[in-house]
Amino acid sequence: MNTDIENLFKDKVLGHPGGLFVLFFTEMWERFSFYGMRVLLVNFLTMAAIGYNPGWEWSAENAGALFGTYAMLLYITPILGGIIADKLTGYRWAVIIGAIIMTLGHASMALETELSLYVGLALLVIGTGFFKPNITSIISEMYKGNEEKKDGAYTIFYMGVNAGAFFGMMLCGYLAEKIGWSYGFGLAGIFMFLGTLQFWFSGNLFGKIGAKPEKPQEVIQESEQDAEVEKQNPFTILDKVLIVLCSAIGLGYAINDPMSKIAGLDIFSAFEIGGLEGQYVAVLFGLFLFLILVIGRILRYTPVVRDRMFAFIIFAFFTVFFWLSFEQGASSLVLFARDNVDRALTGNSAIIYNIVNTLLTVIPLIIISWVLFLLWKKTFKKIPGSNIVLVICFLFMWVLVGWMIQRDFNTVAYDVTYQAIETTSQDEEGNDVVTYKAISNQTIVQDGANVVDRKVSIAEPLTFKVGDTVNIITKNNEETAFGYLDESRMELATANAEQLEKDDNRIIRATVAEVKDNQVEITVSWFSILNSFFIIVFASLFSKWWESKYNPSAATKYALGLIIMAIGFGLLAWGSNGVSGTMKVSMIWLILAYLFHTLGELCLSPVGLSYVSKLVPARMIALMFGMWYLAIAIGNKLAAVLGGQIENITKEYNLSTFFLIFTIVPAVAGILVFLLNPVLKKLMHGVR
Repeated sequence: MNTDIENLFKDKVLGHPGGLFVLFFTEMWERFSFYGMRVLLVNFLTMAAIGYNPGWEWSAENAGALFGTYAMLLYITPILGGIIADKLTGYRWAVIIGAIIMTLGHASMALETELSLYVGLALLVIGTGFFKPNITSIISEMYKGNEEKKDGAYTIFYMGVNAGAFFGMMLCGYLAEKIGWSYGFGLAGIFMFLGTLQFWFSGNLFGKIGAKPEKPQEVIQESEQDAEVEKQNPFTILDKVLIVLCSAIGLGYAINDPMSKIAGLDIFSAFEIGGLEGQYVAVLFGLFLFLILVIGRILRYTPVVRDRMFAFIIFAFFTVFFWLSFEQGASSLVLFARDNVDRALTGNSAIIYNIVNTLLTVIPLIIISWVLFLLWKKTFKKIPGSNIVLVICFLFMWVLVGWMIQRDFNTVAYDVTYQAIETTSQDEEGNDVVTYKAISNQTIVQDGANVVDRKVSIAEPLTFKVGDTVNIITKNNEETAFGYLDESRMELATANAEQLEKDDNRIIRATVAEVKDNQVEITVSWFSILNSFFIIVFASLFSKWWESKYNPSAATKYALGLIIMAIGFGLLAWGSNGVSGTMKVSMIWLILAYLFHTLGELCLSPVGLSYVSKLVPARMIALMFGMWYLAIAIGNKLAAVLGGQIENITKEYNLSTFFLIFTIVPAVAGILVFLLNPVLKKLMHGVR
C-alpha cells in the first residue's frame, strides 16, 4: 500500500477515510446542480410565455428534442473524459476542470436567453464528461489494498448522489416555481461553484492519489488462460472506418434532431425515403453499420467469449427499453404533474403535507450535517479551507430549507371569483368537453358568448380580505391554476405581451370571495424527489435480497425491473382514464408510479455495469463500456423524443393512451427477457 493511501486511512469517519466524505460532498453538490437544473428545463421551455412564471412556450416535442440530445451526450462525453484523465490531467484535475466548466454552464443558463441556454447545455455536457468518470476513479484508487471495504465506500458515495439529487430538485424547483426560473438555475450554479471550491481546497488530504500521471500506466499482464481465450483481435481498417462513420452519424443525429425542429435546419433532409425523415434513415443506416462492426469483432473470438459477449449485448438491448420509460421522469411526467395533477391541498391535508415535507427535508439534512461535523473534527487541521466552504454550503442550505418550510406553513388560500367564457365541444367518443377561457383586461367578448362566473383558489403568503380586488394570471398552459400578480410580475406580463405582439396579456381582475387557512400548492418538482427518497428507503432491502439464497438470475432481475416499471405506468394510465378539459388527476397515482419506477430501477441496477467486467474479455472492456453507455444514451434520447409526444398523443387520443405506450412496451420487453433466461444462462457459461 502506498504512503498516501496509508495516511488517508488514518483519519477515519464512520470507518472510512475522510477523503471518501470529501468526494461524497463533491458528488452531492454536483448532483444537486445537475438534478436541480434537469427538473426545471422542460418545464421552463414549455411554460406559457405570458403567465405567473413565464417560460418560452415551446412545444413539448421541441423541448423533448433538445433535452434528449443533452441527456444523450451526457453518456457519451465521459468516455472521452476518462481517456483524457488517464493520459494527461489525472483524476483530480479532471474533476476540477469539469466542475469549473459546469459552473459556467449553470451561470450561462441563469441568463435565460436562447444563446446562453445552448451555450450552458454544451458546457454542462463537456463538464460532465470530465467530472463523471473520474470522481469514481479516485475512490477506486483510494481503496487499493482495501478491496473488502470498496463496496461499503461506493454505497456511502451513492448516498451522496441521492442526497444531492433530492435536495437539488426540491430547492432549485421550489425557488424556480415560486420566485422565478433564473433563481432556480442560479442556485444550481452557486452550489456547483461551492462544491468545486471545497474539492479544490482538499488537495492536501489526497497526496498523489488521483494526481496527474507521471509516467505511462503499466500494462497489466493477462493470465495465460485469458490470452488463450481472447487471441489477438486488433482493430482492422474496416473496423476503424465503421467506428468513424457510426460516430459521425450518431453525433449528427443528436445535433440535427433539435436543430431541425426548433430552427428548421435539417442536414439530413436529402436522405428522406418514402415519407420517413432523413435523420431517421441515417440513424437506421448507422445502426446497421454498428451491428456489422460489433458482430464482426465478436465473431473473431473463441466460442465461450463470443457467447458471453452476445449475452452482454442482449442485456444492453433491453436496457434501452428500461431507460426510454424510466426517463419520462425528466420530460412527460414533469408536464403531467404540472398540467394534469391536482397539486392543491387544503385544511388537514395541507397540514399533514407540511409536517411530512418538513420531516422529509429536515431529518436527512440533520444526518448529513452530522457527517460534516465528524469530517470537520478529523480533517480541519489538514484541509481547513474545504471544511469552511462546506460549512457555508450547509448554512445556506439550512436557510433555504427554513425559508421554504416557513413559507409553506404561512401560506393562506383565497377563493377568488372571475369571469370566463364557457365553450362546449365533443370528443371523439361524443362526450361533452367544457372549457373555460378567462376574460382578461384585453379580451374582446363577442356577442352571444356564454360568460360565467368562475371560482379558483390562489395560495399566497400575503394578506387580503374579502371584497379586495386582485390581479391574477394563469400558472399553467391549461389555465386551471392561477397566482397573484404583484407589481413586478404585472410589468413582466405586460412587457411579454407587447414583445410577443399578443392581444391578450392574460391579466385577470378577480374579487376575493373567501379567506381559508392552511392551503398549499405542491411544486411540480416535488414529485421528482420521490425517486431519490424511495431509493434511500428501499436500497438496503434489495441489497439483502441480492445477497440471500433467493438472489434471482440476471435475466430475472431485468424482467422484474421492466415489468415493475410497466406497472407504474399502468397505474397512471388507469388513473388518467377519462380525464379531459379542466379535470385533474389525484396525486396519489403519480406518487405510486414513482414508487414502482424506483422498485424497477432497484431490480435492474445491479445487473448493468457489473456484467461488463464479468462477461467481457479485458481487451474488449473499453469498447463494451462504450456500448453500455451508448445503450443508456439511446434510451435517454428515445425517452425525451417519445415524452415530447405527450401533447400530440393526448390531443389525438387521450392521456391514458400515452401512458399505455409505456405500460405495454416495457412489459413486453420484460416478458421477452424472462423467456430468454435459459438462452442467456447458456450463453453466459456459468457467469452469475
